Amino acid sequence: MQTTRRYRVLGIGVVAVGLLGATVLLAEEATKAPAAGSTHVMFTSGDLKWLDGPPSLPPGAKAAGMEGNPKEPGLFTMRLKFPANYKVSPHTHPADEHITVISGTFYMGMGDKLDEAATKELPTGSFVVMPAKQSHFAMTKGETVVQLHGMGPWGITYVNPADDPRSKAAAK
Repeated sequence: MQTTRRYRVLGIGVVAVGLLGATVLLAEEATKAPAAGSTHVMFTSGDLKWLDGPPSLPPGAKAAGMEGNPKEPGLFTMRLKFPANYKVSPHTHPADEHITVISGTFYMGMGDKLDEAATKELPTGSFVVMPAKQSHFAMTKGETVVQLHGMGPWGITYVNPADDPRSKAAAK
């Protein structure tokens, strides 16, 4: 009887410590990032709906929204699919940009002029944080998919306004 009581008290203690630990972990996680919304978000690669990329990127890119709206304030996540031999001229963003290479190889360089020799090869699994207002450029050699996340509103400002696909589309 004494042994049964000890196990019962021990069991209650283990559950209490576990609940306390889970509460602390949940509280820590809640302070790390804003909530995704009132429902969960789960995707498999097959669930993604690829659409033409934003007009701020050169034609040929595809985009798939995953969380949030990059045009609005708040957290967002999207994937971008670039065809082979794709180039994005030097540009900046208003907020930090986080990029994970999902497939293929992404090439990025720093500066105000697109210099292929100055790019860093970023194979699948690579991760980049590009600080706000840091001039950079990107390119691919084969089809490449990257995941981009950050705080909106997301935007892109080309170093040379003539490189902006939006100005080229307006001129047509």
